[in-house]
Amino acid sequence: MNPLEMLGMGLGAGFSSGLNLYATVATLGLLQRFGVIHLPDPLRVIAHPAVLAIAIVLYLVEFLADKVPYLDTVWDLVHTFIRPPAAALLAYGALGGVAPSWRWAAALLAGSVALTAHGTKACTRAAANTSPEPFSNWMLSLGEDVLAVWLSWLAATHPILTAAVVAALLVLSIYLLAHLFRFLRRALATLTAPRQ
Repeated sequence: MNPLEMLGMGLGAGFSSGLNLYATVATLGLLQRFGVIHLPDPLRVIAHPAVLAIAIVLYLVEFLADKVPYLDTVWDLVHTFIRPPAAALLAYGALGGVAPSWRWAAALLAGSVALTAHGTKACTRAAANTSPEPFSNWMLSLGEDVLAVWLSWLAATHPILTAAVVAALLVLSIYLLAHLFRFLRRALATLTAPRQ
């Protein structure tokens, strides 16, 4: 892999980690384990059976927690401190063959991408929790899982294309965040308006 491909892989893994870290690690680990892809040497540890088992168990816990309104918000709050640093570590490992300064730059970039993806996910899910029906929450959760697995596979198999996809997803995330913050401001204004 050349440095640009490694960066594309790091960015893809970063965005997908922001959505669902455990699905990302499990997907990359399983793809490596079954010889579908060949991860850079520092990342091959995620194909170890112990790492895979933990990632799959935590994915199942997240799968269930993500379907329960408000529990998903608490889960996302806790994972604000887990997903971005883990994405940074994945990117740092993905660029194993380049100079440390570039590895650190990629780690910071992937952590920022993961934080953007995570923030968009958390805000969207919090907004969906205001709806009385559970189906929108479930559909969002399933869509996030599918996107995380697909993007992890794409990052490992087509890293250059992944960089373009991540750029488009970041633009969409910024657009969604802007609208969600306006929604939040209107909701807060309605709640704090004096009653007559």
